[in-house]
Amino acid sequence: MTHAHSPRRLGVWLIGARGSISTCLAYGLSGIREGLLEPIGLCTEREPFTRLPLAALDEIVLGGHDVCRRDLTHSADELVANGILTSDLVVAASAFASAYEARIRPGTLDEADVGFADLDPRAAHLASRSPRDQIAALAADFAAFKRENELDRVVVVNVASTEAYRTDREDWNDLASFERALDQGRTQPASLLYAYAAISSGCPYVNFTPSRGASIGALRELARLKRVAHCGNDGKTGETLVKTVLAPLFRARALKVLSWQGYNMLGNRDGAVLSDASHRETKVRNKNEALRQLLGDPDVHTHVGIDYVPSLQDWKTAWDYIHFEGFLGAKMTLQFTWTGSDSALAAPLVLDLARLADLAQARGEVGEMAHTAAFFKAPVAGGTHDFHAQFQTLLAYAERLAQG
Repeated sequence: MTHAHSPRRLGVWLIGARGSISTCLAYGLSGIREGLLEPIGLCTEREPFTRLPLAALDEIVLGGHDVCRRDLTHSADELVANGILTSDLVVAASAFASAYEARIRPGTLDEADVGFADLDPRAAHLASRSPRDQIAALAADFAAFKRENELDRVVVVNVASTEAYRTDREDWNDLASFERALDQGRTQPASLLYAYAAISSGCPYVNFTPSRGASIGALRELARLKRVAHCGNDGKTGETLVKTVLAPLFRARALKVLSWQGYNMLGNRDGAVLSDASHRETKVRNKNEALRQLLGDPDVHTHVGIDYVPSLQDWKTAWDYIHFEGFLGAKMTLQFTWTGSDSALAAPLVLDLARLADLAQARGEVGEMAHTAAFFKAPVAGGTHDFHAQFQTLLAYAERLAQG
């Protein structure tokens, strides 16, 4: 296989640096670099992406922000106990993991998350400062990471737990009004502050979460002004991925979907966060929107339920029941069950997106990376939710670049 990797050193800064996704990413990246793992699930290690000048995996340096006190080895031990990581891999990657842990800094805490267990008091202290002070502190961490590790570029990726949905939230469609709100010291969701700090620092930004990140008009405007590439929102790894593959089938065959009922059970910290109604609302909105657009029927009944089941730990089970009508009014059903580790599915996609964001920035691409829609439930650039169509767009982009 031909690899056209670039010699540049890429820093990947993970918001939620000790979470399950980041932990899987760190140990998985080390395992691939040491030849202990195959790059399964990593799209950019397949054709035609291997002909692109992507940052080499052995030139990637990890750092990040977290608001919790637990260290990376604690997160790794949990994943070993739950059958996601192997103890052999954890031992083999110990030096890599220690170096990464040393580069993790306290992040800023979202206002709605005050009171959650295991929080770092330094994160709460940072969150008590003005929005401008918080942004300056975050940007200083990006700059120090780049300088101390002699990096050519830093890509910032949000893989933190889902933020609470705010019913009184501002849309912030233009940059000037958002800047005024910052100057006035008005409290903002943490994801907006991270995104602002990244983009204003010239760092490409990836929002793998359902939180708002750079999706607001003000930050999309800032990205164009600063000539920064960015993409998001909400990584598509499991149930919604299957939905965006299956839903076009019904429309293509002129079958009428009457109801599409989904039910999710998950454990780990993300599950605990989503057990709160305001956080769950943010997540459910993206899951339902994709389906409604694909079916093209405003009257169809859709529902997504999410329940926290602590004993499942990092494993997630989704069950979907699809009730549809065929010729002669015959009513039929399709059901599927998806059981998997969201973290193990997400980690390689985060690496893919970091490499693609770095490439886009190196090529002078500005603003929303529309070609990455296949990775997200709510692509920031809009467009179809049909996975097949989205992935063809990504492949066409890669082929065009590979051919020069």
